Amino acid sequence: MISKLSGLLDSVSDMSVVIDVGGVGYRVHCSSRSVSRLPNPGQPVTLFIEMIIRENTHTLLGFCTLEERECYRLLTSVQGVGMRVALALLSIGEPSEIAAAIFGQNKAFIARAEGVGTKLAARIINELKDKTEQLNIISVIPKGTSLNPYHKRDVPQDAVSALTNLGYRQHEATQAIEAAMIECGEDAIVEQLIRSGLVRLSRS
Repeated sequence: MISKLSGLLDSVSDMSVVIDVGGVGYRVHCSSRSVSRLPNPGQPVTLFIEMIIRENTHTLLGFCTLEERECYRLLTSVQGVGMRVALALLSIGEPSEIAAAIFGQNKAFIARAEGVGTKLAARIINELKDKTEQLNIISVIPKGTSLNPYHKRDVPQDAVSALTNLGYRQHEATQAIEAAMIECGEDAIVEQLIRSGLVRLSRS
């Protein structure tokens, strides 16, 4: 089984790339988000690989990070989520954003992916809502945010920003974080507020 490929990026299309490894070209299917992160053709590249073996074909899927590959595996454990749908989901958000949307039961975010309707979005959330701890939601926090609990002044606003990044309206995010502050206390860090806010938003 192939678990990683390192070589030169030969060519790029919308949802696949060819990697030249010692003169052998491997076609690898990727999410559009992964494709957008790759260097220019001719440059060295490394992808983590998921290999699908069927009777007549061997398909390679490539991921920029191990977290992305783990998210793919979790998504495809849901009935009705195959390779194409899982890659479409990974094209709309980081693994952490997908995990946060599942944790917060944000069906609208999940349904943004091509091929995902409301029924499938609900099934994904229902089957994976207890497994989101396997993926870290910390990176939905805006860049530059300090997680130091002593920087209390900025913590609520950072948590609100993280929720709006996930597609919630400003007033919804603000109300959820205000309630989370009461529940979690003054010493709460950003991640705690986000989780509490997502739970409250999922109930509204």
